[in-house]
Amino acid sequence: MLEELLVPQSIAVIGASRTPGKVGHDILANLLAGGFAGPIVPVNPAADRVLDLTCYPSLKAYGSAVDLVVIVVPVATVVAAVREAVAAGARALVVISAGFKETGPAGLALERQIVAICASRRVRLLGPNCLGLINTACALNASFAGSMPKAGGISVFSQSGALCTAILDLAAARNLGLAKVVSIGNKADITEVDLLRALGRDEATRAIVGYLEDIGDGDAFVKAAEDAASIKPVIILKSGTTAAGRQAVASHTGVLAGVDTAYAAAFKRAGVIRADTFEALFDYGTALSMQPLPKGNRVLIITNAGGPGTMAADALERLGLQVAVLGRNTATALRSKLPEAASIGNPVDVLGDAEPERYGVAMAAAMEDPEVDAVLVILTPQAMTKPRETARVLIDNMRGDKPILAVFMGGEGVVPGRDELLAAGLPCYSAPERAVASLQAMCEYSAWRRRPPRVVTRFRVHRRRVERIIARRQRTGHLLIGEVKGKDILRAYGFRTPDGYLAVGRDEAVEIAERIGFPVAMKIVSPDIIHKSDLGGVRLNINNGEAVLDAFELMLLRIGQRAPKARVEGIYVEKMVDRGLEVIIGMSRDPQFGPMLMFGLGGIFVEVMKDVTFHLAPITAEEAIQMLKTTRSYEILEGRRGQRGVDLEAIAVGLQRISQLTTDFPEIIELDINPFIVGDPGTEPCVADVRMTLRPSKNPESDKML
Repeated sequence: MLEELLVPQSIAVIGASRTPGKVGHDILANLLAGGFAGPIVPVNPAADRVLDLTCYPSLKAYGSAVDLVVIVVPVATVVAAVREAVAAGARALVVISAGFKETGPAGLALERQIVAICASRRVRLLGPNCLGLINTACALNASFAGSMPKAGGISVFSQSGALCTAILDLAAARNLGLAKVVSIGNKADITEVDLLRALGRDEATRAIVGYLEDIGDGDAFVKAAEDAASIKPVIILKSGTTAAGRQAVASHTGVLAGVDTAYAAAFKRAGVIRADTFEALFDYGTALSMQPLPKGNRVLIITNAGGPGTMAADALERLGLQVAVLGRNTATALRSKLPEAASIGNPVDVLGDAEPERYGVAMAAAMEDPEVDAVLVILTPQAMTKPRETARVLIDNMRGDKPILAVFMGGEGVVPGRDELLAAGLPCYSAPERAVASLQAMCEYSAWRRRPPRVVTRFRVHRRRVERIIARRQRTGHLLIGEVKGKDILRAYGFRTPDGYLAVGRDEAVEIAERIGFPVAMKIVSPDIIHKSDLGGVRLNINNGEAVLDAFELMLLRIGQRAPKARVEGIYVEKMVDRGLEVIIGMSRDPQFGPMLMFGLGGIFVEVMKDVTFHLAPITAEEAIQMLKTTRSYEILEGRRGQRGVDLEAIAVGLQRISQLTTDFPEIIELDINPFIVGDPGTEPCVADVRMTLRPSKNPESDKML
């Protein structure tokens, strides 16, 4: 729970300074100005008093233990200060000083040293290279931020100290309160995982807002974030999402699964609301910390101007929310109480001369209408407009069971109204699009909270068969698994594949084709050839033995010309698959978050449009169906406008089986089923082609012996 860090009973500052403007002075001044009630102990061997407090040459000279020690000394003396604090009985440390792993190997060695010292006594460490922390609930400002925020329901953690100061400044400008602000710096000990666990259970925190540049332990993050999000909203701005440094990949899934895709999949699994900008981070946090969650996505717009109302309706539709249809009783009530010229639809236009009471009539009707899940109120400053009085009417209509978001457009004239709203816990925005984006975040989070319990299906499979194939491949160093062995693996996990066999000679190819029945497909088998069709290594719809002979010879000739160094193991002769819709199922294993499942339609949809979706394994049946629904091409799968749909359940089962396979075998780092042929509902899909990539064996010595 980090009680010693977040709610200490006593504090010492090693490096307290008498010089204003120095960090050691400002932190001590902030502790005093914030009103911390416990003992505050300055430590500086060169001073007798600092800011009218008795200053001690060391913690040992102070003579009593303190809960929290803030260290603000040059990097060269940090290790000694940490030893001093730990020896004196400190239970948590904040190392403000910079110069550690962010500077290179020497700094990293120093950082590891202070971590080891703290770990030896089970002392928790925040930082190093951080701004410090604030807890308004206990009047604690152990930071060198410029101001102490007022108390509120948003708690913030940030990997960037500068972003913490920006958040504090913005909160002051918007008159918003904060609960806790924690700068985690280098995350040498205390990380985002620790803070998610602590803030998730913190009664003063109604919403958690975070800024991260990296995540150290993907599995622990997903678990901690999911636990916290099950209690309260978690909103995170993630930067540094480029793909630099990733290994080259051969599969469609690997190519499309960048670093940012992994974070997006992890956030989706954990119920984390992702903010793409700093402005959105604060917008979402404000709405989610102040207002109840909507029960659905039907939004009613109330406005005193047609243009902004239309802008809001456009934004709702773009973001997938519904422009609510008023219930009959609501429409009747509004017609009887609003001017004849008012628009009784959605948006409800109460006209430019609307007095506050007219807003109150519309608000009261909206709050009673069961067809409305959320209300968006827009005010533009016109000659008759009374922003402050209108704000009070909106506040009077808050009931706590239906969210209200306000948009007061304009400048100084509407500021009094905005201040009234925020003070009462009603979020107010300067533009309709920002309010609608916040509503979308609220609706998505509400839907995640209402999701059914996660139940992952386990299928009966032949796991030992797959173990043998993978073990042999790793021993021999053949890490690229092509179609032949790949289909063996998939059959062991319940997939249907066409009848087919490997032929090493032309006569054998004819014999296989006649045995399995025409028409057949023929495909080159080589560990050195990834994209067979690009080199002339695939022939389809072969209908007789003579054509098999011709295809066999021509294929070997072309491969010899186009890939002369490729090792050819033979040609795979396979029964042609029944026609159907071609889709792709894949997996790419992220180093932090594990197997990411991918789904998309084949052909142009993946090659050009990149219409694919990802989800972390293991996956439930509901999540598999949701993957299909989130693609732009879902209507093709479902069947619309006279077109027949395909078996969606069969695709979902395929995704779940791949989820089980790649969870069972972490040795598989990439997998592509391309294409996966899917037919009408009730038909069994078929794997037309597959390839997999394994990671190298962890026992290279045994590999050399074989």
